[in-house]
Amino acid sequence: MRLAYISGFLFLLLAGCASYSGHGLVPGQSTAKDVEATMGTPRERITSANGDTIWYYPHQPFGRQMYAVSIAPDGRMRSIEQTLTEQNAARLVPGTTTRAQARELIGPPYESSYFPRQKREVWSYTMYNVARQEFFLHVQFSDDGLVREVIMIQDYHKEMGDTRP
Repeated sequence: MRLAYISGFLFLLLAGCASYSGHGLVPGQSTAKDVEATMGTPRERITSANGDTIWYYPHQPFGRQMYAVSIAPDGRMRSIEQTLTEQNAARLVPGTTTRAQARELIGPPYESSYFPRQKREVWSYTMYNVARQEFFLHVQFSDDGLVREVIMIQDYHKEMGDTRP
């Protein structure tokens, strides 16, 4: 009987994770209603440069994923992707990428800070690198709205068994 409870709990836990990533949604077929029924209400919605609406589903700061669902103007899901990747971090070009472009590319930060002496706004994220090691991603913006620095720092607290966030 106890095994049945544990199995049921694990099934529900895995089912919740699967829906969080959009498992079962089909680009070009699934609608915005399907996305919301599967993944819930997005934390943020923005209109991209191509006219699509992008819905963001962060799992920050303790999770290390950010799912972006692109909804075409006709209400159909165009794509779904995990945005917190090393490839996307590399696409943030200091002196060129704007705040709006960064927001569209990687999504809303879990934390935003401002350093008045440096005149820098810093967006913070948690993510994995390609080897599935845990990292912090910090994107710094100057007052003119351009990316100035992109910093990935390994989360050594997790590696050492530290349970602090």
